[in-house]
Amino acid sequence: MTGGFMIVITADQVDSRTGSDRVDAALRLVSGLLGDAAVLPPERTAGDEFQALVSSGRPAVDVLRALTRQGGWSIGVGVGPVRSPLPTTIRAATGPAFFAARAAVERAKSTPDRFALEVVPGAARTTSEVEPLVAQTLRALGRRSAEGWELADLLDAGLTRTEAAARLDITPQAVAKRYASAELRSDAPVRDALAALLAAADRPDDGHVTGRPDDGHVTDRPDDAHVTDRDDLAGPASEDPAP
Repeated sequence: MTGGFMIVITADQVDSRTGSDRVDAALRLVSGLLGDAAVLPPERTAGDEFQALVSSGRPAVDVLRALTRQGGWSIGVGVGPVRSPLPTTIRAATGPAFFAARAAVERAKSTPDRFALEVVPGAARTTSEVEPLVAQTLRALGRRSAEGWELADLLDAGLTRTEAAARLDITPQAVAKRYASAELRSDAPVRDALAALLAAADRPDDGHVTGRPDDGHVTDRPDDAHVTDRDDLAGPASEDPAP
């Protein structure tokens, strides 16, 4: 029978025939990120493809950010119910959310951003309400430089910008420039907002939430294949002196 709403992430390696297999390394990364948040252990599901299953928005956002940072993945996200009881492996799991993820990853392969998201009809949010915001955020993250990610990692670890400058052996002014270019002032709020949006979509529509009609990408069908850079106008954070 169909059970609770969940989030399925399907990632397919781009140009796998001409490059080395990256699935095992990605699985280690994703498994480490998810920890106990994984409903089932992430697993290779077919050749150069793997899937992850989560039940809340924040771990899903963390996985999408990590895969976008790596690059080289077509990513499809399906939001909706899964069939219960759950099996012991993700390869054996099924249900509308898995069908949606399959439709999304196939569509992602033909999009410039290599990303697509499908919300199963009947959820509290629609595909057209969720997909554009997630896609735009990932597009911006895809443009972030290695130096920007390096600074983001240090700030995520709890360092102040002054401490990060010392760790990187660069001036506070250089840190301020990286901070603005990587749009790090909005990084945490956007991450939280996307997690909340996915969490809102990851439940049935109880009749109190309204939205535009879904665009109808997904139907409940058998899964035959399942085997912006801008200046930071707000200036430096208050914890550090202005450059």
